[in-house]
Amino acid sequence: MSMLVLGLLFTVVTLVIMFSGMPIAFSLGSVALLFMYLFMPASALDTVTQNVYEEMASITLLSIPLFILKGSAIGKSRAGQDLYTALHVWMGRIPGGLGVANVFACALFAAMAGSGPATYSAIGSAGIITASGTLGILLPPSITMILYAVAAEQSLGRLFLAGIGPGLLLVAIFAAYTVWRFRGELARGTIPHTTETFSMSEKLAVLLRVLPFVILLIGVMVALYCGYATPSEMAGLSAVLALAMIYGIWKPKDLAPTMSSTLKESTMLMFIIGMSLLFSYVMSDLHISQSAAQWIVELHLSRWALFAAILFLVIVLGFFLPPVSIILMTAPIILTPLKAAGFDLV
Repeated sequence: MSMLVLGLLFTVVTLVIMFSGMPIAFSLGSVALLFMYLFMPASALDTVTQNVYEEMASITLLSIPLFILKGSAIGKSRAGQDLYTALHVWMGRIPGGLGVANVFACALFAAMAGSGPATYSAIGSAGIITASGTLGILLPPSITMILYAVAAEQSLGRLFLAGIGPGLLLVAIFAAYTVWRFRGELARGTIPHTTETFSMSEKLAVLLRVLPFVILLIGVMVALYCGYATPSEMAGLSAVLALAMIYGIWKPKDLAPTMSSTLKESTMLMFIIGMSLLFSYVMSDLHISQSAAQWIVELHLSRWALFAAILFLVIVLGFFLPPVSIILMTAPIILTPLKAAGFDLV
């Protein structure tokens, strides 16, 4: 069987199984096992467990459950409400201050939780809040960046640093859009003009309520970027600080809901990661990913045409798949052409 036919067959079977409604992890695992049985030596099936374990035996992946624990502790606390209240009190006189406060609250919460879904579920879920919640994949610590660091074999510390600029830029753009849109609606008379004022004592009082979050955020950033802790160590440190300072857990019965939600989300995510890595291993062993990457390189596209095509591919995949699967499935194919075109993988 030619490589082209094998690659097309692999793609078609993957799409058919995914669109059947089977969960992502089972879909990827089923495709990997099927092609291992049909096209790889029989002994390959005997090493499935070993392959998955070796692929997941990464100190970087160890930080994911710890960051999820931190996000779960913060999400079950009053963090979202307190952050929003404090920012609303201090930004109340800014045009569109309600929306601006939501944007900044989402940004700060994302920087603590490291997760987009956790952010917009804690702050809210509509309009500007949903958009701002996605800042969780850019502002460190980001679970998505951890997965990309593993797939691309890049420095997680450099990735975290690289996410700060784009993250803050999006915060500024979202806030500016909120102010512009508010002024436009105000000029058309579609919303009432109300100004809520707060005394200095009220402003200082709300600052005390968010002090633990500020300490946690600053402490984690200092520990990471000053070289006092690795990302994995920082994950453990921040999880402990979140439990002790924010959620205030002192009894086992209080700890149970947080640990339960952490275990469920971590298990789901790690299962998807494991099956995605097995899926990528099979693609690599059958030389599908290498052939696809070589074919893309031989198209001799301009670097920006290549970049646009890959962005389009990722956007379309995003309609159907979570970021975890997209990163781990496409990395073996698209990273080689991007590197050949001169792009920095960070």
